[in-house]
Amino acid sequence: MNQDKLERLNACLKEVAKILYEEADKTNLTDLEGIEKTVRSQVLEYVSPEIALFLLKKQLEQK
Repeated sequence: MNQDKLERLNACLKEVAKILYEEADKTNLTDLEGIEKTVRSQVLEYVSPEIALFLLKKQLEQK
């Protein structure tokens, strides 16, 4: 990945992290275990499906 794309990716990820933090139940963010469970849950619910749909769409376009 070139430097420009890496910088853009990092900026987008920071924005995503900010949104996910704003939406997180703060009572679960008191220890490392709670933070890890919250992040894992949010990634599985919101991030992974979007990435999967994007990759599937790209795969179908190539056929």
